[in-house]
Formats: sequence, structure tokens, C-alpha cells
Amino acid sequence: MTKKTKNTKTTKTAKKGTKTAKKPAKKKKVITDSAEAFREANVAAPKKKATRKKDGKMSGLSAAAKVLTEAGKPLNTRTMVERAIEKGYWTTNGKTPAATIYAAIIREIAQKGDASRFAKAEGGKFTLNH
Repeated sequence: MTKKTKNTKTTKTAKKGTKTAKKPAKKKKVITDSAEAFREANVAAPKKKATRKKDGKMSGLSAAAKVLTEAGKPLNTRTMVERAIEKGYWTTNGKTPAATIYAAIIREIAQKGDASRFAKAEGGKFTLNH
């Protein structure tokens, strides 16, 4: 049997004759702008050069940036991934690498803002941020 009272979490009721301590509810921080809150929580690191893994391959984001540089025009993430894999910049075993790169680019734009390597272009495409 459970009880719920004001400012408390749901607790199990004790057997007759025993007392239970009430746990106060945690106060939640009010966030007005989710993008602003995300940026505050994830302070951007200083800009790095293209990162290489131990096996000599680039990270997915670095490969995407290199592909965009070579293309000279906005591309969608599926095209970026296909070209990066064809040229041997990046390898993956994931089922949805384009979605992974898309999410990573969006995250970088949200965290770094104008300092991001990428910028949104028309129709789900990205370009380099100059």
C-alpha cells in the first residue's frame, strides 16, 4: 500500500506501530532556453586540429569536415559518410552512421556556436562555417 502526500515522494506504508521518515521532493531547476542551458552545461573545448585515432583514421566529425572542404558545397550527412568511407578517412561498424554524424554535427553547433566547424545549410545539408 502506498501513500503520496504534498512535497513527498511515494513511500510504502509501514506496518502498524512503526514510523517511516518522509523524503522531501527534490527541487528541479527551471530552464527557459534548452539550447542555452545545453551550452552552459557543456562548455566548449578549445578548437583542435583534425583528430586521428591510434589506427590512423580520423574521427567521424573530422572526416566530415574534410569531405565538406573537398566538396566546396553543402552536403547531407549520408553523402558525407559515403565519401569519407570511400576515401578511407573513416570506418564504422554502425548501422546508421549518417544519423550518428548528423547528431554529432548538431551537437558541435549547439556547443560551440560560431566557433563550430559546421553550419546548417538548406534542406538538411551542412556546410563549413567560415
